[in-house]
Amino acid sequence: MSTSSDPPYGGQEGGRGPAPAALAARDPRVPAERLVTDLAPPPRFRGARFDTYVPDPAQPSQRLAVKALEEFAAGLGGADSPGARRTIWPRRARRRPLPEPRGVYLDGGFGVGKTHLLASLWHAAPAPAAAKAFTTFGELTALVGALGFQPAVRALSGHRLLCVDEFELDDPGDTVLVSSLLDRLVTEGVALAATSNTLPGRLGEGRFAAADFLREIQGLAAHFRTLRVDGEDYRHRGLPRAPRPPEAAEVARAAHALPGASLDDFPTLLAHLARVHPSRYGALCDGVSTVCLTGVRPVPDQTAALRLVTLADRLYDREIPVYASGVPLDELFGAQMLNGGYRKKYFRAVSRLTALAREAAARAEGPGGRAP
Repeated sequence: MSTSSDPPYGGQEGGRGPAPAALAARDPRVPAERLVTDLAPPPRFRGARFDTYVPDPAQPSQRLAVKALEEFAAGLGGADSPGARRTIWPRRARRRPLPEPRGVYLDGGFGVGKTHLLASLWHAAPAPAAAKAFTTFGELTALVGALGFQPAVRALSGHRLLCVDEFELDDPGDTVLVSSLLDRLVTEGVALAATSNTLPGRLGEGRFAAADFLREIQGLAAHFRTLRVDGEDYRHRGLPRAPRPPEAAEVARAAHALPGASLDDFPTLLAHLARVHPSRYGALCDGVSTVCLTGVRPVPDQTAALRLVTLADRLYDREIPVYASGVPLDELFGAQMLNGGYRKKYFRAVSRLTALAREAAARAEGPGGRAP
């Protein structure tokens, strides 16, 4: 994806190398057609396969989920013909009524490998890449916003499989939009798969008057068979909490020493995120190898916190470490946020940012990472 105002990488600071980019100086523009062509697993999960997922022996639901998804993938059929793209079942079953529901929904806590399993399903589905789509819930709603509802239906209805990661309902608009979209796609024979931290029938609880949209929520739930994935956050198994933050001067030195690193003041970056649509947060990080932040402090309000959650997801998907001074990254969200309706989002963000902070610490202290 291209950006329209990427800052130059020229300039020197004390002879330590090129001045790092600033995310807050970027204003990315993403062509609408790229939103469709880029519907594939992100870099972190391009190599995900069922045989690379290691189930926890203490959590039998993980092994059962793998088996169920392998069977689901096999049922998608493999013939690459226009007719085959309109059904999700093998040719021998087409004359019988299609089984319901036609989707699988992975429900479980953060860090149990749901995204790995969803990406594995995408790779295992016997269809060309152009006939299957992988996206996050936020990116899906952004796609519909960019294309319009009917064009989005046309763009997705030719797919054999639609995988939606981090399925969430944050407001009434998303609820009605996604309910209508999935209804249309299922009618066209598109198979569905999703991951979430919330059971389908309880989506939206604590975030808006979900009871007023019970019909839409129940309609969404009816499209899926739920597979529970139990377990602890694999990113933190046997590991400490977020690493101790470095000093601001050390972050600045690392930003100048690491090729492709960015460097931003945290409050300035938060303010910039308010001016960039969340659908463009991935493009905001194009070409960045490490995100370096100074002055990290607890997020001041829920609106800014939700933007930061989206950025954290895009950084994690793209395997971009985060090297930050200030408060530890597991102290970004206050107690009120962690106990509110969006708590699962915040816990996921903390989990992912903590993992990225460990990666950044290792990179900064590695060969050439720590500036003299």
